[in-house]
Amino acid sequence: MPTLDVQRDGPVERVTLNRPDVRNALNDELIAELTEWASSRRAASEVRVAVLGGAGKTFSAGADVTWMSKAIAYTKEENQRDAERLSALFAALDRLPVPLIGRIQGAALGGGSGLAAVCDVVVADDQAVFGFTEVKLGIVPAVISPFVLAKIGQSAARELFLTGGRFSATRAREIGLVHKVVPLEKLDDAVDGYIQEFLTAGPQAIAAAKSLIADVASRTIDEARPLTARVIAERRVSPEGQEGLRAFLEKRKPRWP
Repeated sequence: MPTLDVQRDGPVERVTLNRPDVRNALNDELIAELTEWASSRRAASEVRVAVLGGAGKTFSAGADVTWMSKAIAYTKEENQRDAERLSALFAALDRLPVPLIGRIQGAALGGGSGLAAVCDVVVADDQAVFGFTEVKLGIVPAVISPFVLAKIGQSAARELFLTGGRFSATRAREIGLVHKVVPLEKLDDAVDGYIQEFLTAGPQAIAAAKSLIADVASRTIDEARPLTARVIAERRVSPEGQEGLRAFLEKRKPRWP
């Protein structure tokens, strides 16, 4: 069985972590397959929305025990190469030009919570449990930290990284890691609602907006002003921008190029 199951439904691609026997824990193979998928999606213009989920009762329990046991015997240099491969995965997912929806049930722990952090929208079942539990093992959530901090900020990270405590889906929503919490039986309906919203928007505009967030977040207001003026000017004269503006003025649905 592949560690990653990918299904296409028109412009929507559903990607499922497929190791339910070990609660979809991350190992070398799954990391490589998910990185390859994310890299290939950057050139797949026919995909407009992606959904990341986990098979079985758990989204992801974090690092695989067998994988971690190997790391004990690794040298510092081997551990660094191993961590760089994991970092490349999160970066590839974070930079997807299409919206990535996280569909989370059961638990998202350690790297599983890191996967939630790189999703643009996260929908969780109301019984889901999250946690940056690395300090309980004497290590730290280093690789996922840039992506998590961008989502939840330093204050929440100080509490959750340092205690390693588990927290509820409601708490995850309060700190910005999760966007919507619903009963498990309504999880797919909530995901589909976001899919439909994304499909009504211009795909290139979504990609540009996603890049804009990352670009503006790292700048002061004065530094960002020339960038923001250039971006909106480019979008207004683009074929997609022209069609969207005309459709609005003509009171019709846009026909995206």
